Amino acid sequence: MLRREGLARPVSPVPARRVDSAVLFRGEHEIGIEHHGALYRLKITRQGKLILNK
Repeated sequence: MLRREGLARPVSPVPARRVDSAVLFRGEHEIGIEHHGALYRLKITRQGKLILNK
C-alpha cells in the first residue's frame, strides 16, 4: 500500500501499460487528449521533452 495525502491505495503488481510516443504522435508535434470532458494538449518541445497543458 502507498500512502498519499492520508489515503491508502493498493500497489498494482502489473506494470503500467507503455506506449511509444512515436505511436501517439505519428509524426506530429502536438496531440489532443480528452479526459472527463476537458481537452488537454500534449506537445513535444524543441528539446524533445513532453509538456501537457489544459
